[in-house]
Amino acid sequence: MDTNTAGNYSSPARGRYSRNASNLTFDARVARLNRIANTMRQNVVDMVYTAQSGHIGGALSAADFVTALYFDLMNIDPANPHWEDRDRFVLSKGHACPIWYSALALRGYFPESELKTLRKNGSRLQGHPIATYLPGLDASTGSLGLGFAQAVGIAMEGKLLKKKDYKVFAVLGDGELDEGVIWEASLAAAKYKLDNLVAIVDMNNLQLDGTIDEVMPIEPVDAKFRAFGFDVMTMDGHDMADVLTTLTKARNARAGKPICILANTVKGKGVNFMEHQLDWHGKAPNDEQYKKACDELQACKELEGVES
Repeated sequence: MDTNTAGNYSSPARGRYSRNASNLTFDARVARLNRIANTMRQNVVDMVYTAQSGHIGGALSAADFVTALYFDLMNIDPANPHWEDRDRFVLSKGHACPIWYSALALRGYFPESELKTLRKNGSRLQGHPIATYLPGLDASTGSLGLGFAQAVGIAMEGKLLKKKDYKVFAVLGDGELDEGVIWEASLAAAKYKLDNLVAIVDMNNLQLDGTIDEVMPIEPVDAKFRAFGFDVMTMDGHDMADVLTTLTKARNARAGKPICILANTVKGKGVNFMEHQLDWHGKAPNDEQYKKACDELQACKELEGVES
């Protein structure tokens, strides 16, 4: 199988969900996004279980704000993934890519059935995202910190060279802030007044080898980013109303400064026995755990109602 197909792209069938929610009230938008986020989490659990490999905890913690971006806020066109004026998205913590793949499939960049191929030989959905393999990927990521550096470069290109109005959204892990390149890139973002750049830090407080404080204390994160020239916002990363309000404010900001949003989240969010548990950083559920997770997410889906 030739995986290098992103450049020769033809749109598949329309995705299950579109972005268009302009006719809905704010409360209806929030309810819709909560339903989609639950579907996103179901996909993540199913993908990692099927592959028996993958990073599930950090994908689940990012589900709500990734959902808000892809299904409400970002200006993108799955039928034209290389559209010059599209907003850009970079998952700097590339190991959490199951949540990115789920968003792309549900928006119609590729068939949902392909999600079952995660991490398989010949699949376009590898364990870290490869931009040349799949439409909708704006950067190949995985080596921590380098995705954010790419996002800064993309924002520089848009603002300084192309004079475009698109936004660049970059998702970082809190453990990823240990990487020095994050702070080098932040200096450049401030120097060039990249107010088209929004960094979202997934503050789930767990990384591969322990809690953030155990591995490398990084607080106060807000003061650090302010010192590096960012406007800093905080949000509850699992309160969809707060997520939608904060991301909208960041998207509309043009104050001559890059923006950093600290999203307070829970690793493994949505599956009770995975929440706050270090073991679920990069572990696949067994049959019993998979059924338990699916039952919990299905119960949540039934409680919230079915998306029309």
